[in-house]
Amino acid sequence: MSVVDTTPPPVARGLHRTLWVLQGFLGVFFIVASAGPKLFGEANAVQSFEDMGAAPWFRYFVGLVELAGGIGLLVPRLAGLAAVGLALLMIGAAVTQAFILDGGALVLTPVVLFVLFVFIAWGRRDSIGRLLRR
Repeated sequence: MSVVDTTPPPVARGLHRTLWVLQGFLGVFFIVASAGPKLFGEANAVQSFEDMGAAPWFRYFVGLVELAGGIGLLVPRLAGLAAVGLALLMIGAAVTQAFILDGGALVLTPVVLFVLFVFIAWGRRDSIGRLLRR
């Protein structure tokens, strides 16, 4: 009987670690610095949504989506799906910055975050597949 080595190659292990560092950083960022101000009514967050002409409930909705996504990035089973959801949210954020708030260079922030979330979703595609097969 032979023993099969099931440890991932160094590249896969390095990618796995890179994804976890990125997920941890972005997860905490979205919980504390993005969702928190929206949910607790920080003045700049409130003003941004007023400038868009959005109803107050929409600020809470976006804050809850960001909170769920941030928590999801920290849960191994949910990280890929959370990244997909946050990538979709960043599309909306970029469009809002570009066409409603006339953000100019501020559009780059959601675009960069979109790319990072797509990278995480790609790296966690196996976990997404397992969740969708259930």
